[in-house]
Amino acid sequence: MTTQESWNESGEGSKARRLGLKELYLKEDWWAIWLGIGVMVLAVILFANGSTFLKSLAINPGGLKWTSFGQLADHFTQNSGMYALQFSAWLVIFGATTRIMGIKLSQFVPAFIFLYILSIIMFAIAGWANAAKFNLEPPLVALIVGLILANFIRLPQWMDAAFRVEYFIKLGIVLLGATFPITLVLTAGPVAIAQATIISLVTCLTIYFLGTRVFGLDRKLAAVLGVGGSVCGVSASMAIATSVGAKKDHLYTSVTLVVGWALVMILVLPFISRALGLSAGVAGAWIGTSEFADAAGFAAASAYGKMAGNEDAAIKAFTLMKVIGRDLWIGIWSIVWALIATVVWEKKEAGAKLDAREIWWRFPKFVIGFFAASLMMTLITSGYSAADFNKVVKPGLILPLVSLRTWAFIFCFLSIGLTTRFRELKPVGWKAFSAFTMGVGVNVLLGYIMSVHVFSGFWSSM
Repeated sequence: MTTQESWNESGEGSKARRLGLKELYLKEDWWAIWLGIGVMVLAVILFANGSTFLKSLAINPGGLKWTSFGQLADHFTQNSGMYALQFSAWLVIFGATTRIMGIKLSQFVPAFIFLYILSIIMFAIAGWANAAKFNLEPPLVALIVGLILANFIRLPQWMDAAFRVEYFIKLGIVLLGATFPITLVLTAGPVAIAQATIISLVTCLTIYFLGTRVFGLDRKLAAVLGVGGSVCGVSASMAIATSVGAKKDHLYTSVTLVVGWALVMILVLPFISRALGLSAGVAGAWIGTSEFADAAGFAAASAYGKMAGNEDAAIKAFTLMKVIGRDLWIGIWSIVWALIATVVWEKKEAGAKLDAREIWWRFPKFVIGFFAASLMMTLITSGYSAADFNKVVKPGLILPLVSLRTWAFIFCFLSIGLTTRFRELKPVGWKAFSAFTMGVGVNVLLGYIMSVHVFSGFWSSM
């Protein structure tokens, strides 16, 4: 997503008010819910009838452990029909829904073909027998390949029509809910929310007061930077920019810093976690408190999970911390900063009217899909014994959904790189950079202390 596109979509609250019920079919959040729940229901129906169709449709070469290109070629030759069907299904699903949301099919279709082929290559790399030896983890490889293509080959910008970072990650999170027991959410939720609350408050206030008191930044810019660095990166920056009536340049500055540091975190945190010998759950929680965006964080958590041999634990811990814990603060900070802007700051300058409904308008709706999918799947599988679950339910129902979730994530990781054009990032002043970077340092250090020491026993049990 370019910075200009970000600003055009920054008025989420006002946009939701204008859309009304149309929001249910014109926004990616809701389509992620409809698709994720729909795929889960279809999977349950097929499983109940003894069909293996979904298992075949979720095929990917990631688990091959191939040692020669001949083996890889044989796999694609033998399963060419399933790959053709799978591609057609993804194309129809994403093509139809993005068209409803206003994307031209003439742009989406050729760009998605390109994205699908790249995704196949990412899975094939993951399926190489020596991939782990060289740390060729799919999320990192996908990100790097995307960055190279976006910044050295310069793909035409119309191809962004298929590089739907937010759509893919939200769908992946809803599908994650289908493999995430609601009991874990209920037991871990309070810990995640408590840790996220401390992180959000300390980081946001650190950046804001450093920006205004030490570096003399405009208070609106400091507010946007503070929330962008403490909650959910670009989305949070956009929400707060609207709440306080910030300038476009304020948003551009925050987006540039968020994107830059998010990329650094993707590449650095997994390797630091490995050097420290952290368990997958602890590292996932630390990444969840330190990353600025869901997509970037999932890439880092998934990469480390694979390095540590327990991707599931890393992703679960990250999801609890980032998606359930920190993302919920977008709505809270929106209403708080709108209140400050209208009551404390000059009302005419602020340009925002306080509305308690802002919390709902800002609330990340796809989280509803995550909880719904988790609850539904928990109820559906509750009648199975542990032995039957592992022997029957997991291979026949859960693992196909995990594979489809991974497809959505790979689409997302590639799209992050393919839409990150360094030439489009705006220059930022040293004062904004300093305030934000100091906040990053506080965020990472505090997240480490809480994940590795304060709540280590909890996160290591993931």
